[in-house]
Amino acid sequence: MSDAPIKLTIPPEGYGDWLTELKGRIHNAQQRATLAVNRELVLLYWQIGHDILTRQAQQGWGAKVIERLAQDLRAAFPAMKGFSPRNLKYMRAFAEAWPDSEFVQEVLAQLPWYHQLALLDKLPGPGTRRWYAAQAIEHNWSRNILVMHIESALLERSGKAISNFENHLPAAHSDLARESLKDPYRFDFLGLTVDAQEREIENALVKHVTEFLLELGAGFAFVGKQVLLDVGGDEFFIDLLFYHLKLRCYVVIELKAGKFKPEHLGQLSFYLTAVDAQLKHPSDGPTIGLLLCKSKNKIVAEYALRDNAQPIGVAEYQLVESLPAEFQTSLPSIEQIERELAGAAEDGES
Repeated sequence: MSDAPIKLTIPPEGYGDWLTELKGRIHNAQQRATLAVNRELVLLYWQIGHDILTRQAQQGWGAKVIERLAQDLRAAFPAMKGFSPRNLKYMRAFAEAWPDSEFVQEVLAQLPWYHQLALLDKLPGPGTRRWYAAQAIEHNWSRNILVMHIESALLERSGKAISNFENHLPAAHSDLARESLKDPYRFDFLGLTVDAQEREIENALVKHVTEFLLELGAGFAFVGKQVLLDVGGDEFFIDLLFYHLKLRCYVVIELKAGKFKPEHLGQLSFYLTAVDAQLKHPSDGPTIGLLLCKSKNKIVAEYALRDNAQPIGVAEYQLVESLPAEFQTSLPSIEQIERELAGAAEDGES
């Protein structure tokens, strides 16, 4: 056959649109195939773990059987990763942690295996594991993002900002808005000292806007910083302006480098009124304010918000790392797990 390049003709009308649609269908098919493979793998691992648990309980098999099983399975399936003694023990722990096979099939099988290990290794019980599993599925978190949120105690911080949303938003929006805010916000990714000033923090947040959006949570879209508002010929500048895609409303964020003071709410309320008048679309919800301060007196903040006429939340931010060292470990890769097998017999647990 000739190696001469094939001369392509000009594509017919409509070919470009058809090609785009075809690429999308192929991509979707690839994704479905990957998800199907993952689902089968997770269910297989649960079944293996369940079998180990059952046989150890009913027949008195000790932990050494796991080493023998790992050796035999790797001999039978040399091209298949995941049959190390350590991973088999994870399978047993996985089945023990989730005895409800229906829940595993309907919910957990949507998450890759190494998400499952993050839930097992870094969380203490089924309640918190279920919450993080649901969040990971809903927001399509990678394993690294899941681990980051676990280590930053997202569950403990979610919905903890002080707000008056229930007084100024419809019930459904109030609940979603409250859950969308946290306290404290962690800005340790900025690399700033605790004495950083407002403009310095603001500039750093914009520079690291991807990490900032990740910390804010799902639904926030960045609009701009120092957004100009012209009110009666006078110029005012909003620190940070966002739009929340689920709440369908603007979110004004103001930064205060010191302790919360009730007078801070006056300026923020003015900004909310101006945004509602100048930027808000008729179909948008009421603009929400979030005041981020270095510290706050909870009771003072609650009193200040009680009679405020607009939906506002107050939360603290942290600029420096504050996690205990024991929570800063990262999970091993599958290659690291396999390398551990090179010769060392693992101590057994029955």
